[in-house]
Amino acid sequence: MANINFSATSCGLLIGIGLLLLGTQVKKGLNSISDNARVVTVRGLAEKEVTANKVTWPIVSKEVGNDLPSIYANIESTNTQILKFLKDNGITDTEIAVNPPQVVDLQADRYNSNTIPFRYNVTNVVVVTSSQVEKVNKLIERQTELLKQGIAIVAGDYQYQTTYEYTDLNTIKPSMIAEATKNAREAANKFADDSDSKLGKIKTASQGQFSIEDRDQYTPYIKNVRVVSTIVYYLKD
Repeated sequence: MANINFSATSCGLLIGIGLLLLGTQVKKGLNSISDNARVVTVRGLAEKEVTANKVTWPIVSKEVGNDLPSIYANIESTNTQILKFLKDNGITDTEIAVNPPQVVDLQADRYNSNTIPFRYNVTNVVVVTSSQVEKVNKLIERQTELLKQGIAIVAGDYQYQTTYEYTDLNTIKPSMIAEATKNAREAANKFADDSDSKLGKIKTASQGQFSIEDRDQYTPYIKNVRVVSTIVYYLKD
């Protein structure tokens, strides 16, 4: 009878210890769930100004007249002068492309009832594509020299805008991502301090797309590179 009572007492004790341990684990689990539910989402910005390393400069001239052979002869003379100007100033053959002339027959426009002095309007384009951005910019400033030679350079045509590109993004990506991540963590730490919490591990992180835009409309060869990283941190007491 004593043995039976002892066994019952032992079983009860073991069951009690088991329930106590179970309760402790459940409490820890609930605390863990509660901690995991507390997060902060922050964004880190990184910006960098860079100089374009590629320029595309279309040099546009026009010829009008009624006789196509004469017009083409004038275009060949114009191109000879433009090419000489470019090569004399350090632009190589590989950086120059001469596009086929674009001919518009004004008399073929049946919707135009106005009297026109010339039948043909021909657009001639010589394109410079170069990594010598500074050199090309100086030549753009000096293109009035072509005007002195009787070459009418057309400016302001929206179809033929000088464009600048930055093609070395992969070189600066790692440092910019590191800067964006650092800025995000600083913002998260500030939030944690203000809320009497501590910053935990990263829950999720996503890197935004890099954007490259002109710094302003006056210096299109200076670019602003921008990236935003979004990071979610756990918060803990």
